[in-house]
Amino acid sequence: MKYIFSGIFLYFFFGFFLYFFQRKIIFNTSKKPKPPSFYELNNVKEVFITTTDKINLLAWHYNGHESNPMLVYFHGNSFDIGERAYRIKKYINANWSVLLLAWRGYSGNHGNPSEKNLYIDGESALKWILKNTQFNYSDLVIYGESLGTGVAVELSTRYKFLSTVLEAPFLSIPAIAKKRYKIYPTKYLVKDKFDNLHKIDKINSPLLIISGKKDEIVPHGHSHILFKKAKVLKKSVFIDEAMHNNLYEFGIEKSVIKFNLELWK
Repeated sequence: MKYIFSGIFLYFFFGFFLYFFQRKIIFNTSKKPKPPSFYELNNVKEVFITTTDKINLLAWHYNGHESNPMLVYFHGNSFDIGERAYRIKKYINANWSVLLLAWRGYSGNHGNPSEKNLYIDGESALKWILKNTQFNYSDLVIYGESLGTGVAVELSTRYKFLSTVLEAPFLSIPAIAKKRYKIYPTKYLVKDKFDNLHKIDKINSPLLIISGKKDEIVPHGHSHILFKKAKVLKKSVFIDEAMHNNLYEFGIEKSVIKFNLELWK
């Protein structure tokens, strides 16, 4: 009998732990990166974007040739933006304009990340672009990586961009949590849902989904489901040997550039 009570106690103990510390688990924040020059990003400027709730967000901006679109990069979990330098360099080398945004709580930024707050961060980045560059929404490629796909999808239901690019997207945070914590009713316990599944058919922009078939963090099947449900002009790039974080080893930037330049014409 005592084993039953012990089991029940442990179930509720770990359940309460996961519930109250879920944002520490979901949002694995990062420290401040070195300046862009350290990563050989010459002519990339540090800018600070002030959100509507008065948080100053670090971002890196490159002003490319006006004949090309602008890539707005929403990064994934755990990284500072310096760790994404090698990625945006691919687009800078193609003379695209780029804005790489660091979420609140990440890359040394103040503030606490949450679903609502990351939407504010993303929206603030768009307003900064309209105010400080020559680009309009229709000139923007909204690129979401993993966690960043949640923000990219949400903003794409509000505005029409040149395109929306989703790298290693997920159905929702509860769907990811259910895979890891099978014995808990994650659907009801997760605060920050980022429900891409119920939004993907409401986006307004052409869609490119990129995923590795050996993704060890987000099941590759999530990309299939999202792609099938999307109603806009769409294309998928599914790579047999790729995992969650090594998609650029397979040259996916070529697919991103080709897809968007065809739309840009």
